[in-house]
Amino acid sequence: MAAEPTRAAPRAALRVSDGLALMVGMVVGIGIFKAPSLVASRLDDPWVILGLWVAGALVVLVGALCYAELATAFPDAGGEYHFLTRAFGPATGFLFAWGRLAVVQTGAIAAVGFVLGDYAQELLHIGPMGPSLYAGAAVIGLTALNVRGTPVSARVQNLLAAALVAAVLAAALAGFALGGGVEAAGAMALEGAGAAGSGRETTLAAIGFAMIFVMLTYGGWNEVAYLSAELGDVRRNMVRVILLGTLVVTVLYIAINGAYLRILGPAAMGASEAIGADYMRALVGSPGATVLSLVIIAAALTTMNATIFTGARSAYAMARDSGFFGPVGRWDVRAAGPVNAHLVQGALALALVGLGTATRQGFSTMVEYTAPVFWFFLLLTGVALFVLRRGGLPAGTYRVPLYPLTPALFCASSAFMLHASLAYTEVGALIGVGIVALGIPVWWLARRRAPGPAV
Repeated sequence: MAAEPTRAAPRAALRVSDGLALMVGMVVGIGIFKAPSLVASRLDDPWVILGLWVAGALVVLVGALCYAELATAFPDAGGEYHFLTRAFGPATGFLFAWGRLAVVQTGAIAAVGFVLGDYAQELLHIGPMGPSLYAGAAVIGLTALNVRGTPVSARVQNLLAAALVAAVLAAALAGFALGGGVEAAGAMALEGAGAAGSGRETTLAAIGFAMIFVMLTYGGWNEVAYLSAELGDVRRNMVRVILLGTLVVTVLYIAINGAYLRILGPAAMGASEAIGADYMRALVGSPGATVLSLVIIAAALTTMNATIFTGARSAYAMARDSGFFGPVGRWDVRAAGPVNAHLVQGALALALVGLGTATRQGFSTMVEYTAPVFWFFLLLTGVALFVLRRGGLPAGTYRVPLYPLTPALFCASSAFMLHASLAYTEVGALIGVGIVALGIPVWWLARRRAPGPAV
C-alpha cells in the first residue's frame, strides 16, 4: 500500500483508446448472444425488430451526450455518484453508491459470470458445479488483475475489446456474405420455430418487454463517466470516447441483428435458446458452436473486466467521502487504483454467484435484480443535469446540444424503462429494490460516524 493512501488521488493517465476499449467492452458483451432471441420472441416483424435496435442506439446517444456534459463539467472517479451528490446532496449520492455496490455492479458481474461458465462448461466439462466454478474463478482472476494495477487492466481490456469487436463484425459479415445459400437451413434450424412464433404481434406490451432486453444489451455506456478523473484532457477526450463508442456499438448491433434476421428469420430467432450458436451452426455447421463459445467467453471476460474496473471507483468515492467504510476509500498509488474497493466488490460478486448457484436461475434473476435500480438512478442522473445546469457550469465545459430537449428525452426514456423493468419482471426486482432501501439506515449510521462530502 502507498505510504499515504488517504492523500492519494486518481491521475489522468488513460488515453482515448483506453476509454473507447472500456466503453465498447462494457456494452458489447454476452447480451448480443442472448437478448435478440428474447426480443424476437414477442415480435414477428423484422423491421420492427431492427427499429427497436435503432431506437436503443438513439436512447444511448441522447444519454451519452448528457453524460458528456456532466463528466466534463465535474470530472471525478465517482462518476454518477459525484453528479448526484452535487445535485441532490450526500444522502442521495450515498444511496446510489450503495445500490451500485450491492446491486447493480456486483449483480452484473455475477450475471455475466454465469453465462461465461455455461459456455466454458461446453468446452471443458468439469462436473455439475462447473458453470459456478468458472464464474467464481473469473471473478477472482479479474479482480486480481485490477488489484495488480490500472495500467495492466487497461492493456488487457484493449486486447479483449479489439478481439471482440473483430469477432462480432466478422460473424455479421459472414451472414451477409454466405446468406445466399443458408437462409433455408437457418429457417429450419429449430424444430417448431414456426409454432413458437405463432400468436406474436406488435403491441405496446410486446414492445415494452422487448425494449427491456434491447436496452440491457446496450447497457454499460454510462460507465464511461467513471473514467473522467483518469482520462487525459477530459473536456475534449470524453466527448470523443462517448461519440466513437456509441458509433462502434450501434454499427455492430444493427449489423449482427440484420444477419440473425437474414439467416434465421424472426420465428427461428424467437424460438432459439442460444441464438448465436444456431446462427453459427446454420452458417458453418457444428464447428461454429465451438467458435461461438470462444467468442462469448471473450465477450464475457471483456464485460466483466470493464464492470469490475468502473464499479470499484464509485465504491471508492462513496467511502472516501463518507468515512464510514474507511479502508475502501483509499487510492493505492502503486496500483493506480482503489485496491480495497476491488476486494470488497469481488467478495460481494462471489456471494451473488453463490446465490445464483442455489437458485439455478442465475442470469435471469440477476437481470431482474439489477434493472429497476439501474433505471431509477439513470433517470435521477438525467434530472441532475437540469439541477446542475441551473447552478452554472465551469467555463469551457461541453454543452449538450438542443438543451433542454435532449436531457428531457433522456429522462423520458429512462422513466419508460423504469416502468417496464417493474411491470414485466418478477420477484428479483423487488429484492433489488429492498437491498437499496437498506442503504437508508446504513446512511444514518455513516452520518453519525463522519460528515458527508462538501458539495
